[in-house]
Amino acid sequence: MAAPQRHVFSMIRSEEGGLMPRGESLVDAAAVSKLAKSFETYGSDLESYIKEFQGKTDSEVIHDGFGVLTESEEVTSAYIEMSTDMAESLHALRQHLDHISDGLRAVQQNATATDDSLASGFGKGQGT
Repeated sequence: MAAPQRHVFSMIRSEEGGLMPRGESLVDAAAVSKLAKSFETYGSDLESYIKEFQGKTDSEVIHDGFGVLTESEEVTSAYIEMSTDMAESLHALRQHLDHISDGLRAVQQNATATDDSLASGFGKGQGT
């Protein structure tokens, strides 16, 4: 997986390639959309990994793997609890990735709407 941070820099650079002056911002709606899609893809990939993980750590699979010795019941219970906690943590991460993607899409939509509004305003001022 490529690090999403590299896209952020392309969103805050000026057209000349330098960083934007303080107090000014320029949003590259296409770059933000691409970054949102990356987070969406990471979340989708993570969901696939979670399902695969759960399939390999299901209680039936674990019970079969540790056997029926008295001592193995303690190990089995601990392992099942640990794998359940891990799956819950991964689901929380998946939700966090979705929220990031949703937030980036909102930024992209707002930037596009602002650009369209400004462009419309300039068009009206030209005597059309």
